[in-house]
Amino acid sequence: MSIREMTEQWEKERLSPLACRAAESRGRDREEEPCGTRTCFQRDRDRIVHSKAFRRLQGKTQVYIAPEGDHFRTRLTHTLEVSQVARTLARSLRLNEDLTEAIALGHDLGHTPFGHIGERSLNELMADGFQHNVQSLRVVEHIEKNGTGLNLTREVRDGILNHSGSGFPMTLEGQCVRRADRIAYLNHDLDDALRGGILQPFEIPADCLRILGSTHSERINTMILDIVDHSQDQDRLQMSTQVETAMDALREFMFQRVYRDSWRAAEEVRCDHVIKTLFEYYCCHPAELPEDYMLICYQEGTERGVCDYLSGMTDRFAIRLFQRLFVPEGFPAI
Repeated sequence: MSIREMTEQWEKERLSPLACRAAESRGRDREEEPCGTRTCFQRDRDRIVHSKAFRRLQGKTQVYIAPEGDHFRTRLTHTLEVSQVARTLARSLRLNEDLTEAIALGHDLGHTPFGHIGERSLNELMADGFQHNVQSLRVVEHIEKNGTGLNLTREVRDGILNHSGSGFPMTLEGQCVRRADRIAYLNHDLDDALRGGILQPFEIPADCLRILGSTHSERINTMILDIVDHSQDQDRLQMSTQVETAMDALREFMFQRVYRDSWRAAEEVRCDHVIKTLFEYYCCHPAELPEDYMLICYQEGTERGVCDYLSGMTDRFAIRLFQRLFVPEGFPAI
C-alpha cells in the first residue's frame, strides 16, 4: 500500500461522515496518474504554493497601499491567516484539512493590485464585470502554467470560486474557507487600522468588544469556537445569533470607518487612474503585452487579455509600469 493510499485509508476511518475524502474526489478535468505519496488535495495545495500567482500575493495590497511599516498585512499574509483559521475549523469539525488548506491558499490568486480599489476599477472597465473570486478560478484553470492551468480537483476549484460572492461551496471544507476569510480580514484589518492610527481602541463599538472580546486573539477565538459549537454534525457551518450579529456590526463599523472612509479617497483616485490608464494603453497596444496575454487577446478578445495581465500585477509593478510609460524621465541637456 502506498503512502497516499494509507492517508486515504486514515481519512476513511477518522474523518467525519460529512467530510470530503480525497479518494472520493470528483476528479480533474484532465486525468492524471495518482501520486505515490500525496492525495489529490495535497497535490493541489502544492501546485498552488508553487504557482507564480501565489508568489505575487506578497506584493499585493490588503488594505494599506505600499505601507511604511513592516507589520501591515499584504494579500499573502491575509491568505496565510485565512488558511490558519480555516484549518482550525476543519480540524475541530473532523473535516479534510488538506482540501481546506488548498482552497484557502488559492482563494485570492485572482485579486488585483491595490486591493478592492483595483477590483472596482476593472469591474467598471469590463463589459461582463470583474470579481476577484471568478478571476481566481480563471487563474488556476486558464492562466497559470503558460495557459494550461493547474488542473486542480473540482472540489478545490469550487471552493475558490465560492469563497465569496453569491455562490455557495459544495463542501464543508469550502464553507470553512468562506467563514475564515471574513474572520481573518475583519480582525487583521482592525488590527492594522489601530496600528496605522486610523482608529483608536475606544472607538470600537462596545457591544462588539463585550461579545467578541477585547483583544485580537480573543475575537478570533470567540468566532472560531462559536462556529465549532454550532456546526458539529451539521451539513452547514453556523454561528449563534449573538456572535453573528456582533460580527456583522463590526463589519459595518469597518466599512464606515476604514474601507470607505475619506482617508482612502486620494489613494483610490490615484490607483483608479493607474489601472484605467494602463488598461486603455494596452487595449490600444496589445502587441506590447507578454506573449501569453497576446494569445488570450487573440482567442478571447483584447479586453480579456489586458484584464488578465493587469489583474495579475503587484502594486509595485503596476506603479513602475505606469511611471515608465507616462512619466517623463527628464529632458535632454541643451
